[in-house]
Amino acid sequence: MDLEDTLLMMPGPVPVAPRVLRAMSKPMINHRSAEFAGIYTDCREILSGVFQTKNNIFLLSGSGTAGMEAAVGSVAGPGDKVVAIENGKFGERFKDIAALYAEVVPVVFEWGLPVDLELVKEKLEEGAKAVTLVHNETSAGILNPAAEIGKLAKKHDALFIMDGVTSLGGDDVKVDEWGVDIAIVGSQKCLAAPPGLAVVSVSEKAFEFMNSVKKRPYYNDLKAYKKSGDKPRPETPYTPAIPLFYALQEALHIVKEEGMEARIKRHRVLTEAVRAAVAEMNIEMFPQLNEYSNYSNTISAMKAPASVNGEDIKNDMKKRGIIIAEGQERLKGKIFRIGCMGNVNARDVLSTIQQLEIVLNKRGYIDSVGAGTEAATHVIDRS
Repeated sequence: MDLEDTLLMMPGPVPVAPRVLRAMSKPMINHRSAEFAGIYTDCREILSGVFQTKNNIFLLSGSGTAGMEAAVGSVAGPGDKVVAIENGKFGERFKDIAALYAEVVPVVFEWGLPVDLELVKEKLEEGAKAVTLVHNETSAGILNPAAEIGKLAKKHDALFIMDGVTSLGGDDVKVDEWGVDIAIVGSQKCLAAPPGLAVVSVSEKAFEFMNSVKKRPYYNDLKAYKKSGDKPRPETPYTPAIPLFYALQEALHIVKEEGMEARIKRHRVLTEAVRAAVAEMNIEMFPQLNEYSNYSNTISAMKAPASVNGEDIKNDMKKRGIIIAEGQERLKGKIFRIGCMGNVNARDVLSTIQQLEIVLNKRGYIDSVGAGTEAATHVIDRS
């Protein structure tokens, strides 16, 4: 397989712009220098707009999971209760991370089912220091009700910790308006940078809650990041992955040039085009929605047709140079997923749909090709 000709249409990593790759080849610099402080400050300022927040922002050398662990481990300890909402693989991960540091109160739904706010309310009424939510659950293609969870957390004086790993930078995420105390994004998703950086925004309330935690993580201690970030020459507490900071800065300049409103619209339109195409092929969306949930605006999760295994669809697409995703763990073989994250464009989506139609035609599921591509084109053209 020619990697340079392979199209990534998965929920991250995503294709990276050539100018971002070139940025990574810059010379190494002193991470305690004014030059690095300038890069760090520039990234934080642009990210404030992406997060729509006035809260502190920190960059951690690690994946989005590192940001999740930093968030929970910095604010919760033995004896603290954390309400963990799960309706997919990454909600489960958040729950498992929280269990390493505190007493977890799980609110679990079958993967792909919507969050029942009444059940969350009941658990918060019993008392909790924090509540965790995956905003955009890519394992199931469902967008969870962050604004409503934020209201419940505020009412019950609990911190709201939100995994925005696959929504920030590609969807309308209002950290301050929703009352998110700690929000996390990964560099390799909608920000369209290489993997390896986690960005975390932290409210003053969250820092106050940290004072009662005696044993926080060492490397991912958010108080340590604040101490270093508040210096006259801002820095990270430990040696950062400097090439990744170069890359993220360049990727964020691309975000700024496009503008968040236009970027969000592009993600939504292209994901809607995918949904229109698969509907034309009589393929059902996987998640079930209620009045508070929506389909993801950065990835589409579809049920594999009864006659075709989701893993076979993924493998057939890979042979044709397009990388999509199948289901994870209990959903393996049952669903397949197409991402529309980062710098994805209309040509990428239409190429993916065209090849998907050919795959499904060869598998005997559809009789002819073209209807799905036409449906996707219609959505894109009218935008």
